[in-house]
Amino acid sequence: MGIAEEATLTLLKQCNSIHHLHEIHAQAVVRGIDSCPAIAGKLLSFCATSAAGNLSYALLLFSRFPNPPTAYWNSLIHGFSISPSPSFSISLYNSMVSSSPPALPGAATFSFLLKACGQASAARKCGEVHGSIFRRGFAANIIVCTNLSRAYTDNGFLGDAGKVFDEMPERDIIAWNSMISSYCRAGVHEEALRIYEKMRLTGLGLDEFTAVGLLSSCAHLGALELGTWVHKFSEKNGFLDKNVFVGNALMDMYAKCGSIEQARAVFDRMRNRDNFTWNSLLFGLGVHGHGKEAISFFHEMLMAAVKPNSVSFLGLLMGCSHQGLADEGLEYFHSMSSKFDVKPDAKHYGCMVDMMGRAGRLGKALEFIKESSFGSDPVLWRALLSACKIHKNVEIGELALGNLIEMSAHNAGDCALLAGIYASNGDSVGVSMMRKMVKEQGMKTTPGWSCIEVKGVVKKFVVDDLSHPDIEEIHEKLKEMMNRAVALGYAAENFKPVLRGDSVDVVAEEFIPNGGSIHSEILAIAFGLMRTPEGTGLRIAKNLRVCIDCHLLTKHVSKAFDREIIVRDRVRFHHFKEGSCSCNDYW
Repeated sequence: MGIAEEATLTLLKQCNSIHHLHEIHAQAVVRGIDSCPAIAGKLLSFCATSAAGNLSYALLLFSRFPNPPTAYWNSLIHGFSISPSPSFSISLYNSMVSSSPPALPGAATFSFLLKACGQASAARKCGEVHGSIFRRGFAANIIVCTNLSRAYTDNGFLGDAGKVFDEMPERDIIAWNSMISSYCRAGVHEEALRIYEKMRLTGLGLDEFTAVGLLSSCAHLGALELGTWVHKFSEKNGFLDKNVFVGNALMDMYAKCGSIEQARAVFDRMRNRDNFTWNSLLFGLGVHGHGKEAISFFHEMLMAAVKPNSVSFLGLLMGCSHQGLADEGLEYFHSMSSKFDVKPDAKHYGCMVDMMGRAGRLGKALEFIKESSFGSDPVLWRALLSACKIHKNVEIGELALGNLIEMSAHNAGDCALLAGIYASNGDSVGVSMMRKMVKEQGMKTTPGWSCIEVKGVVKKFVVDDLSHPDIEEIHEKLKEMMNRAVALGYAAENFKPVLRGDSVDVVAEEFIPNGGSIHSEILAIAFGLMRTPEGTGLRIAKNLRVCIDCHLLTKHVSKAFDREIIVRDRVRFHHFKEGSCSCNDYW
């Protein structure tokens, strides 16, 4: 290689802008060295894959080569796989293998192509590429198989992803991490923890990426014990000092597992913070119902010169809503655009509807919907309907459900809410009407589930769960719970037991189309009382909102058994202790 080529390559290595690249390219053309493979490849790679590059310019450069080598194709496939148009990578690959003479794909080609398949939701192509990988002898390549497994997961084929992973002849820590994070993204957090258990048995240790993936699953499942162990491991190995993502994941885990104090401790310990760090704690304070603390922390954020964004205000408004700080929340909502240049979106308006509705200002909540540009968003009308349930307002409740029906966005849960309003007003005809609507339209309720971590193992219960091996013992504990709660003044008729053979069924006050049911959190609490020492706190993660009956029963159980019971439902946290709840029955 001549002096001119070496000098040009040096300039390309230092290049940091497309303008600078144009100058280097022009000089290469003038000197007649632009077709030199090393220079052409570097020019193309910069344009295709660099953050300062330009894919259109990359295509122009690429078009000048009649028979481009595999490396040139790889640059373009890679570039488009991380662009807003990942499907173009698939088109490029098709052209590559059908060109004359065809360029042979390698491990890098398949890796970039599979990333594009995941990004573009190209499920069918995943299967085709899998066949090509097998035929071309890459089925044992760790990098290719890791990307294949990830692509299958991103397209919803979890079984195929697991099969590819299980059949890999060897797996490195990147492969294990990829599987854990893939399951996290797919929302199958129990499987992510099982994968880690298998990884642990191989003797592989955690790295920062494993820690972030595990903490995400712990946060969703309420697995505080495992999350705390990951915290200790991360501190011991210096992850917190060098990786802000680990700190953020730890904060999120503690907040979602009900330990907001620990989340704050992690925040104070972190040397480096980003916007997510501040927002994570602010949001945590909000869902725990610490409205005043959220306001104080918001001002602390401003003092630190951190600019709040839409997520910041979502956490702040949520805190105001859950603590009944309607006037303060209204003030912060208006300041979003006037002081901070943050345009409220549908979620912020949903918070305001919820906030005004909880405070009994249903007319104001209705105004928010009508004055916003999100009147066609069912979330806002559903928030209004929930507020009408709290305040037993039939008129506005019927209006809310009517709008949901008009948008074809109503479900069994919405009918349950209006049925509850009718029931609280003694309108049995209205309740029957809702039951009939659900039955005739074939609407299904969302299955409820709850998770509890006992001795480091997460147990999941579903509504009316009879699959647990200890279900008879759990039902015996339920009877004991009832007896001890009644002795403290709990009205047994709220539970309304109905016998089904040897099992107990709970008919909740909420409208239940299929008869009664034992709600999943009650089963989880009974199991926790059975399997943990006296005085131990219980932590439950639940996918639906806590109903009024379960809320009332849990208050009495916390006093009867002298236990702190923390329940995270779909909306907020409830800390039950000595017969009271942190929400002060305001939820």
